[in-house]
Amino acid sequence: MAFRTWLLVFFLVVELSAFVLQCVDSKYIKYNTTSTIVPGKLNVHLVPHSHDDVGWLKTIDQYYLGSNNTIQGACVQDVLDSIVPALLADKNRKFIFVEQAFFQRWWREQSEEIQSIVKKLVSSGQLELINGGMCMHDEATVHYIDMIDQTTLGHRFIKEEFNVTPRIGWQIDPFGHSAVQAYLLGAEVGFDSLFFARIDYQDRAKRKNEKSLEVIWRGSKSLGSSAQIFTGAFPEHYDPPSNFYFEVNDDSTDSPIVQDDINLFDYNVPQRINEFVAAAVSQANVTRTNHIMWTMGTDFKYQYAHTWFRQMDKFLHYVNQDGRVNALYSTPSIYTDAKHATKESWPIKTDDYFPYADHEHAYWTGYFTSRPALKGYVRMMSAYYLAARQLEFFKGRNKSGPNTDSLADALAVVQHHDAVSGTEKQHVANDYAKRISIGYKEAEDVVAASLVGVANLTSKTGWSLQNKFQQCPLLNISYCPPSEVDLSNGKNLVIVVYNPLGWRREDVVRIPVINENVAVWDSSGKEVESQLLPLLDVSVEVRKYHVKAYLGKSPKTTPSYWLAFSATVPPLGFSTYIVSSSKRADATSVRQEYKSENRKTDTIKVGSGKLKLIYSGNQGKLAQYINSKSLVKETVQQSYSYYRGNNGNQTVKPQASGAYIFRTNGTHPIKSEDKATFTVLRGPLLDEVHQRINSWIYQITRVYKGKEHVEVEFMVGPIPIDDGIGKEIVTQIATTLKNKKTFYTDSNGRDFIERIRNYRKDWDLQVNEPIAGNYYPINLGIYIKDNSTELSVLVDRSVGGSSIRDGQLELMLHRRLLHDDSRGVGEALNETVCISKKCTGLTVLGKYYLKIDPIGEGAKWRRSFGQEIYSPLLLAFTEQDGHDWTKLHVPTFHGMDPTYNFPENVAIITLQELEDGKALFRLAHLYEVGEDKDLSVMASVELKKVFPNKKINKITETSLSANQERTEMERKRLVWKVSEEEEPKVVRGGPVDPAKLVVNLAPMEIRTFVIDFSY
Repeated sequence: MAFRTWLLVFFLVVELSAFVLQCVDSKYIKYNTTSTIVPGKLNVHLVPHSHDDVGWLKTIDQYYLGSNNTIQGACVQDVLDSIVPALLADKNRKFIFVEQAFFQRWWREQSEEIQSIVKKLVSSGQLELINGGMCMHDEATVHYIDMIDQTTLGHRFIKEEFNVTPRIGWQIDPFGHSAVQAYLLGAEVGFDSLFFARIDYQDRAKRKNEKSLEVIWRGSKSLGSSAQIFTGAFPEHYDPPSNFYFEVNDDSTDSPIVQDDINLFDYNVPQRINEFVAAAVSQANVTRTNHIMWTMGTDFKYQYAHTWFRQMDKFLHYVNQDGRVNALYSTPSIYTDAKHATKESWPIKTDDYFPYADHEHAYWTGYFTSRPALKGYVRMMSAYYLAARQLEFFKGRNKSGPNTDSLADALAVVQHHDAVSGTEKQHVANDYAKRISIGYKEAEDVVAASLVGVANLTSKTGWSLQNKFQQCPLLNISYCPPSEVDLSNGKNLVIVVYNPLGWRREDVVRIPVINENVAVWDSSGKEVESQLLPLLDVSVEVRKYHVKAYLGKSPKTTPSYWLAFSATVPPLGFSTYIVSSSKRADATSVRQEYKSENRKTDTIKVGSGKLKLIYSGNQGKLAQYINSKSLVKETVQQSYSYYRGNNGNQTVKPQASGAYIFRTNGTHPIKSEDKATFTVLRGPLLDEVHQRINSWIYQITRVYKGKEHVEVEFMVGPIPIDDGIGKEIVTQIATTLKNKKTFYTDSNGRDFIERIRNYRKDWDLQVNEPIAGNYYPINLGIYIKDNSTELSVLVDRSVGGSSIRDGQLELMLHRRLLHDDSRGVGEALNETVCISKKCTGLTVLGKYYLKIDPIGEGAKWRRSFGQEIYSPLLLAFTEQDGHDWTKLHVPTFHGMDPTYNFPENVAIITLQELEDGKALFRLAHLYEVGEDKDLSVMASVELKKVFPNKKINKITETSLSANQERTEMERKRLVWKVSEEEEPKVVRGGPVDPAKLVVNLAPMEIRTFVIDFSY
């Protein structure tokens, strides 16, 4: 029956319903909840759910246990305790649960009897575990490897405990949605559909009008329809429709219950049924087919589940008696199957849903940078976790001793959309950092033990070095106690340098030292080229303050120098270097200072290799970039500015800049102080340019002799707020490139997506915020190009960025704001670091990297060096006490065949021993179709050379999250009709021949395997 026909008979049915219902006696009513899909009617799928943030206003433990309720009355333990009896009371009821970090806490506490009951509820489909990751991860500020890891943790638990595989992506709350989420964390994990709530208000209005809220999303231009997914954006939010909210003792919204006892006042069945039908028809008018979904729940609801199910039971009973629409208990899986069965033709969506705005002055683009220190910590620990798992695999997992599980759990939780995003309360951010630190300490022991085992670091006398193997997690603030030892008394410092990448690597290692007369030797006894750079006062002060703040104690020594040396490390292996006392006159960097009052008008040239930077002598500013190898010669300028954070005092639609939202109130260039000193350090390995921009911004620019890119290390903070103004700090790199408003940003570190300033592909954009509305998330990099040249900038953590003007790229590095942006967190984004009771604003240390290439040549650097940024060399230290290290220990370790390197377009993103002794192994093709003329091709990896010392008994290709065989996932995949012509078939790597054991990967393909070795 058509919707208009239902509306025509609306009032006749209302009168009839009222008459019939008044004739019912007051007695026990057994509500009929047995309804299923009815063809030809509008089917209203009621989906009971609770959205449970894995930390936001309270910590994850406080949310689980229901403590600290003065902040928010929320207890996930109560939700799960309440759901089980509510489902047992009626076999037709259904519920979906998402966050495995909560569910697994609860599961471990249950008796075998309750666990058996829950398994039956899951098996019957009454309780559906959807999404299935440890958290509902963010989609803007997370790296794809972290997204995969946290999803895998949850999915494998669900498979092991319940033998089910989640079918649905349920990303209802993240603030915008990425292409990688759609094709990689959607289609490639075996999901049949993906649902969410938050899309731009202009986009939503257009899609409601066109009935295109539900689409087939092809997020990858390389994988196309082979990785597409049915996607639904909700018409409003993830709450129930207005007036259908039934949490007990919650007066935040007043929804009338269904009062169906005619002997009591306020009998309202006809009224409530009319309201139900009207709301259903209203939603049907913006939705294709005769199926709509009502999300019956919201944040931390169903703490007393009976209050919800009692009302929904009544609605099902009376709505279906009424007959105008059909209501049923449902899940997103049932809803997806119903949509698929209609054989409707769906519109296609490409690229992503960024940026997100919920009204014209509220662009949620500030969180791309919020809490930059936490973002940097997460990225650093993510890389460490990847390397630690590799070393754990090479040694063998210790079932009774330390392992990497604690770090895995901490990193999984911090991927939550109110965690690494920076949109949580400060005490919650502290809790995330604490969890990561605890996980790191255990993983540090794993790395030390693994290096001991792998390198046979035990002498013939049985003397073990395990307890002496130390690492330096605070190396970014020049603090590394194991390297700060006095070598003048004959001691030697031993450095093991591990390379987690699949190709041989040459890099410059930098460590703080206290001795001036030192030299570096490789394991063959050959001296390695090295360089001493003075540790300047600004670094010493940062080190001193933050070591006291983080460790509660002051450093015992103060190093005088950075020791830099060239290291060459095999793939998936390590090299050993010895630092010892040696009189050398040529290792110390030449220091040249250019003070503003005596600078000449000539230029200052920096760089001793193929890359040269030219600075203006009179201003000390970057002026030119010259690469003698690529013949690039480009005018370049770099500067800092800040945006005044809007305080939200407007009379019409007030909106402040805050943790979520970026809203400017003017731009202010930051000029170098008049007496600023411009210092250049020159040496055989690298040149450094030190610039004091102002009292709270310091910058070091490095040009390495053997590299063709620029490294910029920035130190920003404490941002001053004594003027009562919040500030959002940006750096701009300006060139003469004519990029015609077009720039490119990555999607979670994978595909690059074209952006056009003040433009959206899916609708005619009304430009209300010309800066914030053009910001996009960056996890790998951003670039612009014209007909001849490309400018690329790569980052070391998630940041926001844009190209606000042609020829220019802009990164937001730090934010300190004084007003809450009214999106629920209830705090200003004003981070501090405290010693005792004295607090100062947060100082952020970070790096970005830039390179200018001829057109078409930039991808090689973005992809290969991008992997090196994500996976830096891992350093471990010990001392040599008179032993000949190279004779008693293995100085060089090769995890693979010593003659083998991965193809330069393939990365190993997971090598992990599982609890059953099998190995989880993932490979990623790094290039998109057409991205590079040489490397956007099929690539091959020879597993016999990757595992030369192990015999592969069986190799099974799985879904991305390793919870089902790939062939089974493809067999079950739903095929959807689309409204556009079908594209050419996408070619992927084929099955792995068990004899040849060669893995082929097509551009942008990630393949996951579980490998069983013969022992």
